[in-house]
Amino acid sequence: MELRHIRYFLAVATEQNFTRAAAKLNIAQPPLSQQIRALEEEIGTPLFYRTPHGAELTDAGQAFLNEVTPLPQQILQAKEAAQKAARGETGKLRLGVTGTAALHPAIPAVIRQFRRRYPQVSLTIEEANSLALADSILHDRLDAAILRPSDPDPVALTIEHFLTEQLVIALPSAHPLARETTELSMHALQQEPFIMTPRTLAVSLHDAVVAVCHKAGFEPVEGQAAPQIASILSMVSAELGVSLVPESMRQLSVKGVAFRTISDTRSKVELAVAYPSRHATQAAQNFAAIVRQQKQAMAALNGA
Repeated sequence: MELRHIRYFLAVATEQNFTRAAAKLNIAQPPLSQQIRALEEEIGTPLFYRTPHGAELTDAGQAFLNEVTPLPQQILQAKEAAQKAARGETGKLRLGVTGTAALHPAIPAVIRQFRRRYPQVSLTIEEANSLALADSILHDRLDAAILRPSDPDPVALTIEHFLTEQLVIALPSAHPLARETTELSMHALQQEPFIMTPRTLAVSLHDAVVAVCHKAGFEPVEGQAAPQIASILSMVSAELGVSLVPESMRQLSVKGVAFRTISDTRSKVELAVAYPSRHATQAAQNFAAIVRQQKQAMAALNGA
């Protein structure tokens, strides 16, 4: 039994006439009669009484009509549901965000835009370090992530640059250097213990901090290790050392922490959107497209 058999049956049942039903379906009347007869043979009983003036439903035909009447609408709804899913308008997006990225104003902006544009997509957000986020994408636990890319990244991931940030100095607000100026030379920090995220958890950020120190001509004194930005700032506040953090961290009001611009060396850390190179969900691709649009908007604003 094919869908066209149902369409033909419903047309005859509605028009109660083979000729009018054929005209409505834009087919010839003899083929329509043949298709209805084939349907009756498959079911095993007549569905219509053929009369001189048209066609009337048998009891079997009426029972069949009651069951199949919703089918065309259900098929249409199923088609629309499939098309929406193919466009990424329904379904889910499992998004990962690295801790420092979540605090950059551009990240809530792209998430807001995604929610407004795709309100029927179920969005879940997971926070983790960049290496863990990349691993979750590779093992199908996440669909996409905003992370700090490391080099080299897995070939199985597509990494699209989003934005860069300058590193700034975070030091205890009671530190003598915090009372001097709004800018500090890295040379002044040579003897200070640096609180850093272990390289095993944050390759790009760890390497960027070490690179700044190397540019200033010294090897950083490694202090306490801290897995997240919150614990880094907490340790700085406890006067256990200093750190270099992305500039967007300035917006955090952490008691006991002062932020200072680096005066003699510049280093940037990158944020990117990552998703599978193969078989990325449409929702992930839609999110990446919004990130690209946000990137273009920020570039236009900065160039104005």
